[in-house]
Amino acid sequence: MHFASDNWSGAHPRIAENLSHHASGFAPAYGTSDLDKAVEDRLCEIFERQVSVFFVATGTAANSLALASVAKAGGVSFCHADAHVNADECGAPEFLTGGTRLFGVEGAEGRIDPRALEAAISRFEPASPHHGRAQAVTVTQATEVGTVYSLDELDAIAAVAKARNLPLHMDGARFANALVALGASPSEMTWKRGIDILSFGGTKNGCWCAEAIVFFDPDMAADMPFIRKRSAQLFSKSRFISAQLEAYLDGDLWLDLARHSNAMADRLRDGLAAKNTARLAWDTTANEVFVVIEKSSADRAREKGARFHPWQPPQGWHPLPNENETLVRLVTSFATTEDEVDQFIEVV
Repeated sequence: MHFASDNWSGAHPRIAENLSHHASGFAPAYGTSDLDKAVEDRLCEIFERQVSVFFVATGTAANSLALASVAKAGGVSFCHADAHVNADECGAPEFLTGGTRLFGVEGAEGRIDPRALEAAISRFEPASPHHGRAQAVTVTQATEVGTVYSLDELDAIAAVAKARNLPLHMDGARFANALVALGASPSEMTWKRGIDILSFGGTKNGCWCAEAIVFFDPDMAADMPFIRKRSAQLFSKSRFISAQLEAYLDGDLWLDLARHSNAMADRLRDGLAAKNTARLAWDTTANEVFVVIEKSSADRAREKGARFHPWQPPQGWHPLPNENETLVRLVTSFATTEDEVDQFIEVV
C-alpha cells in the first residue's frame, strides 16, 4: 500500500526496456544524437507547433532554470504561496536565478487568485531599486494540493501576466495527470492559454529520471544552452533521458499511465468518502488525495504496511483536524493497483 508519493514508483516496463535497447553502441553526446532530435520532433507534434526542448534530470532543475532564463536583476517571480517552487525546492530557484526572489500569492485550494496576483504585482509598480521589479509568473498544474486549474482559470492568470508583459511558466511535474483530468490537448492547456515555458515532467509518471524544459517561443530560449551547462544539467549521455521520453510518448503511453493513476485516486476518494472515520479534506481531481482520518486509523494503516505522509494544512484551510485526527496525503501512480487501494480503504 504505497501512497507516499508517485516518486516512489519504479519505471514502467516499456520505458525500462527502451533504456536497455539504447544502452549499447555509440551515439553523439550532449543532446545531438538522432534520438534526442527525434524526441524533440515528437514534442513539437504533441504541442502542435515548433518548440525548443532542453532535457534535465529533475523537476527542481526544470523550474529553476526556466525562471533563470527570464531573470532580471532585482526580479520577482510570482507563484502560489504553497507552490513547490516556493515551499519544496530549498531555495533552488533563487540560487539558480542569481538571487531573484519568489513572491507567494494566495488562492483557494492551491490555485492563484487572479485578483491577488494583480495586487501582488502592483506592489512592484513602478519598478524601484529598493523593492525590485516583476519578472515572471509561475503556475503549478496539477497543483500541490491535487487540484487542477481549469482552462478559464489559466486564461485569467495569463491575462494578468500579459497585461504587464510578464512571461508565464507552468510547473508540469504532474502535467499528464492534469491534462487527462481536464480532457484537454497539450496545446490547449499551454501555449493557447498563454503559457510561455513549461516544465514537462515524466519522472512522477513512469520514467526513471526524465524532465524537459519546453519553450513555446524558441526565441525565448537563446540563453538556455548556457544556463543549463552552467548549472550542471547538460548530460553528456543525454540519449538516456531521450530513451525514456521516446517510450513515454510513444503511442500516448504517458496519457494512459496518467489516466490509470487518476482512476486509482478516484477509487481511493470514493472509498474513503464512504467511511465514517475518514473525510476528504477538499475536492481533488488529479492523482493526489488529501483526507482527514483518526490518528488511530493512521497508526493501524502503517502497522499493516501502508506508506503515506502526514501533511501540513494549507494556508487558509478549515476546519482543521481535531486532536484525535490527522491530515494525510495519499498519492497514486501508474503502478498503483485496485487491490492496494481496496486494502487501504479496508484497513482505515
